[in-house]
Amino acid sequence: MSQKPGIPKGTRDFNPEQMARRNYIFETIKGVFRSFGYAQIETPAMENLSTLLGKYGEEGDKLLFRVLNSGDPFSGVDFGSFRTEDGSWRSAALSSALCEKGLRYDLTVPFARFVVQHQGELSFPFKRFQIQPVWRADRPQKGRYREFYQCDVDAIGSRSQMLELELVQMVEEVFRKLDIRVVLKVNNRKVLTGLAEACGFPERVVDITVAIDKLDKIGLDAVKEEMLSKGLTPEAVAVLEPVLLLQGSFEEKISAMRRVLSGSETGLRGLDELEELFGFIASAGVTLPVEMDLSLARGLNYYTGAIFEVKALDWQIGSISGGGRYDNLTGIFGLKDMSGVGISFGADRIYDVLEGLGKFPSGLSSSATLLFANMDAESAAYVLPIASALRAKGVCTEVYPESGKLKKQFDYAARKGIPFISICGSSEAAEGKVNIKNLASGEQKSFDAGDTDGILDFFSYIA
Repeated sequence: MSQKPGIPKGTRDFNPEQMARRNYIFETIKGVFRSFGYAQIETPAMENLSTLLGKYGEEGDKLLFRVLNSGDPFSGVDFGSFRTEDGSWRSAALSSALCEKGLRYDLTVPFARFVVQHQGELSFPFKRFQIQPVWRADRPQKGRYREFYQCDVDAIGSRSQMLELELVQMVEEVFRKLDIRVVLKVNNRKVLTGLAEACGFPERVVDITVAIDKLDKIGLDAVKEEMLSKGLTPEAVAVLEPVLLLQGSFEEKISAMRRVLSGSETGLRGLDELEELFGFIASAGVTLPVEMDLSLARGLNYYTGAIFEVKALDWQIGSISGGGRYDNLTGIFGLKDMSGVGISFGADRIYDVLEGLGKFPSGLSSSATLLFANMDAESAAYVLPIASALRAKGVCTEVYPESGKLKKQFDYAARKGIPFISICGSSEAAEGKVNIKNLASGEQKSFDAGDTDGILDFFSYIA
């Protein structure tokens, strides 16, 4: 009995057209990263679970895909010791006993591990980019996948906010090249820490930021309910609510926040950092819309300074890029005082925006520029060296593998989006000629077999 093929929910196959579009995104982003002096690295899909756990907060830990130990992972495990008095399982402890590895949740924590492990080989500040898939055991929905690519760029080894400025400039350049209108929202985690202090619950800063981070998704009333459920008092929530609704210019928001955070040294330092960063942005002539958003929290626990989020202006979707400053991430692995900052571009959501807006350039899906038809064995032997010469000139060239009806070969070229076809029979071979036809316009021209430059000019002229 045959098995019906399928893939896990939250994952996808990509056909050649989709891959061409994805590669367009990746190559655009890579080009911008390289232009600012960032170099590419890669890390394994699997990390030791001890590397990942505790870095993303309680909610993030629940979304880690765990990998069963190889061999017989259940051998020698005392399952009874993982039962509670009411008969339920201590799932987290049992999972740790059975699984020593997990699929990476993001690229930042593996990057921190990489820096510590290879610190003797690196020059600091170390500027790297990384484009690889990550996995999250999340509930699949529109714009949210269990397997997806991140395009990360980070600099580590300097506390200068000139590096934050570079991230802002890269955001501007990437989305300018992709022709997507976006807004970049900026906040600072020190400001959020100051808010927790101002409302009298400094020990609840994580609960507060996790709740605030959901403002766009669940609305203000639900955020307030969540904060109350975490132990905040109505009076504390009343301190936070007007901050989340604060409007006005950057200067007006800063002035208002200095009054709210007047008793918090940490919060005031965060406001100082925001003023410095926005000063750099103005001096650099950045034209990208950049807004100070005090409701922006970014739920990941390792952020300590500036935080960023990018949203598309013309397409309804979640954030398409985000990141921030982290001061203590490498310290977890034993390397103290190594501050870093980075941002991640969500390739899958960027794809959805480009597709929804019809912004992908035409012609990306063509796997080849020219198809040589296969008339018979002799004609195939004649065109093979010509095809090789064109490939050497950078022309993507196919030779149809089987001789047969021309209609079938024309249909093949049409289905694959190949714009040119060459039909060379015995007469062309005898004369040393190559006929090339533009399938869209019908224009046809004959060339000497060795005239690859003339053929290239013909392609360019048609384009």
